[in-house]
Amino acid sequence: MTYRYDFADTPFGDALCVFSDEGLVAFDLPEGMHRGSPWALEATARMLHAVPEPDPGASAEIDELLHAYFSGEPIRFDREFTLDWRLANGFTRAALQSVCEIPWGESASYGEIAAMAGSPGAARAVGTACRNTPFSIVVPVHRVVRADGSPGEYGAHPERKRYLLDLEADAAARARPVHDVRPGV
Repeated sequence: MTYRYDFADTPFGDALCVFSDEGLVAFDLPEGMHRGSPWALEATARMLHAVPEPDPGASAEIDELLHAYFSGEPIRFDREFTLDWRLANGFTRAALQSVCEIPWGESASYGEIAAMAGSPGAARAVGTACRNTPFSIVVPVHRVVRADGSPGEYGAHPERKRYLLDLEADAAARARPVHDVRPGV
């Protein structure tokens, strides 16, 4: 198996994209606004037991999808792009795959995702799966909210979660047809 990496542009800075021969294996948002955190690449290499090679241009397809997503298009990354799930196993994988089922512009609670993943009552484990996802944004863990509907955290960046939720809600509101309720119109 060979691994390669490139960077994709997001409003949060350049995200690390790691690819295997089977698809995208990791999508990691930067902690700061600088390109290429060496820690993210190092951590991914440790998990893969291999050092990915640089491959400029490898993220071109995901860059296009990200541009469309951040422009307000309802992109479902797991259907548009092949994901290699090797860094998510067991319940974590089941939870993250359940997260992919949350419709664009909507949200679900940690408890609802636990039930969807076959383990009702495992809401905390869903939180751990979301926090440790190898696929930030691509698997929309930002759509998973607390039972009271409040957003909750998003790693060390809850403002990113709010940004993503607002982006989808605003775009969904613009996409709904406006019906004129005046008589005779």
